[in-house]
Amino acid sequence: PGILTFLADTLLVLSFQTPLKKTNALIAQMGITFVNAYVPSALCCPSRASILTGKYPHNHHVVNNTLEGNCSSKLWQKIQEPYTFPALLKAMCGYQTFFAGKYLNEYGAEDAGGVGHVPPGWSFWYALEKNSKYYNYTLSVNGKARRHGENYSVDYLTDVLANMSLDFLEYKSNFEPFFMMIATPAPHSPWTPAPQYTKSFQNVSAPRNSNFNIHGKNKHWLIRQAKTPMTNSSIQFLDDAYRKRWQTLLSVDDLIEKLVKKLEVNGELDNTYIFYTSDNGFHTGQFSLPIDKRQLYEFDIKVPLLVRGPGIKPNQTNKMLVANIDLGPTILDIAGYDLNKTQMDGMSLLPLLRGEKNVTWRSDFLVEYQGEGYNGTDPTCPGLGPGVTHCFPDCVCEDSYNNTYACVRTLSASWDLQYCEFDDREVFVEVYNLTADPHQINNIAKTIDQEILEKMNYRLMMLQSCSGATCRTPGVFDPGYRFDPRLMFSNHGLRARRFSAQFL
Repeated sequence: PGILTFLADTLLVLSFQTPLKKTNALIAQMGITFVNAYVPSALCCPSRASILTGKYPHNHHVVNNTLEGNCSSKLWQKIQEPYTFPALLKAMCGYQTFFAGKYLNEYGAEDAGGVGHVPPGWSFWYALEKNSKYYNYTLSVNGKARRHGENYSVDYLTDVLANMSLDFLEYKSNFEPFFMMIATPAPHSPWTPAPQYTKSFQNVSAPRNSNFNIHGKNKHWLIRQAKTPMTNSSIQFLDDAYRKRWQTLLSVDDLIEKLVKKLEVNGELDNTYIFYTSDNGFHTGQFSLPIDKRQLYEFDIKVPLLVRGPGIKPNQTNKMLVANIDLGPTILDIAGYDLNKTQMDGMSLLPLLRGEKNVTWRSDFLVEYQGEGYNGTDPTCPGLGPGVTHCFPDCVCEDSYNNTYACVRTLSASWDLQYCEFDDREVFVEVYNLTADPHQINNIAKTIDQEILEKMNYRLMMLQSCSGATCRTPGVFDPGYRFDPRLMFSNHGLRARRFSAQFL
C-alpha cells in the first residue's frame, strides 16, 4: 500500500477540529481517531526524532532544538539517521520515498553539512532549512539550495509543499509503492496566514478552561514564577496568536484536500494509508504561561492522531494509549518489514487499525525533557538569575536548565494518572489524577497512597533505562506487573532515578 503522513507543527488537540474541517471529513470520518495520542517530549526536534527512529529521547539522544542538544548534528546523522524508518522503507521494502517541509530545527546548519546533506532513505528531498517559516526561506531540493522570497503565488510554503507533493504523485513510478511525509510549518510561529484567510476567525480567542490564567500552585518553580493574573498585553498576544494559528491551518486543510483528491483521481486512495498528527501540543495561557510548549501537562504532550486506509472502518475512535514512537513501527509493519529486526521502542498500531480483538497493549509510557537555558542572565529579567530562557517582557520564562523532568503517563481501566519527577535541587514531584482533575490543577503528590508513589518511582526508573522490548513491559496497573521495593534502593536504582544528561 501507499503511505502518506502529514505532520503539523505544534498543534494541540483542542484546536484542530474547527479550522481543519476537510481534514476531519477526509481522514477522521473515513477512518480512526486516537483520542489518547501523546509525544514523549513536548518539543519539536526531540519529538520529530522520536517519530523517525521509533525511540524515546534517551535512546536517540536528541534532547532539545540545538545542535549541542543533538538536533540534526553530525552525531545524529552518523548514529541515528541510517536506521530511521524511511531508510528501512527505501532500502529493505523497495519504497520510493518523498519528504517535503520542516525536518529538524537545525537541519541545514553549516556545522552539520548545510543543506547539501540529504539523509539516507529519501528518494525525493524538499527540506526546509532550520525552523518553520512561511516566506523568505531556503529549501534543500535534493541537496541543492533553492531560495524563496515573499510573493504569495510562488513562495507561500504550505502551498509550495502542496504543489511539490502533487507533482510527486503525478510523476512517481507506478512500479514501486510510495511513502510521503509532508511536514507543514503551520500552525507554528510566525503564524503567517495566506492572504485570503487573514480575516477568518475574527471572533476566536484561546480557550478559557479552568486552568487558564490561574496560579500554578504546588507546581515546579518555573510554573510558580508565572505572573498571575497575566497582563492584558500577554492575553491579547496569546489570543491573537491563537487566531492566526487557526488561519494558517486553513491552507493545510486545502493541501490535504488536494492530495486526497489526487490519490482518488489516480485510483490509489483505497490502497493508501493516510496519517495526520503533530510533533507536540501548545499552551496558551494555562497556569498563566503565555505561549509555548516544553511542559509536562496534557496541553503540551497530547496531540491529534487520525488514520484512514485499507481495512480501517470509518468513524471510529480508539482510547488506547498511543505515542509517536509507534508511527515508525506501524509504517514498517504496513510495508511488511519484520519489526524484530529494529531497535524501536514503540509498538505497531496496525492491529488497532484493523480492529483486531484481544490486543495486548501498553498502559503507560515515558515523557522526558531536558531543559534549555543560557549561562548568562536574561537582560530583561536580571532578578531571575542565570539559566532561564524564552522569557516574555513581563519576565515569565517558559524554560530553564532545571526544567528537566521525567514522567510516567498511565492510562488503564483503573487509573488515569501522571507521575513526574524533576531533576533539580527540590527533586520536585508532581502527580495528577486526571479522572478527577482533567486540567491538572491539583498536585496530589503529598496525599496519594505511598505504595503507588513507590511503584511509580520504580516504574519511572525502569522506563528511563529501557530500550526496545523492555520499553513495552507491563505497567504498574497491568496484571503482569511485578514490584520488588528492594530494587528501589539498589545502586542501580539510585543512579537511574535522576534524568541523566551524560550523553550531552
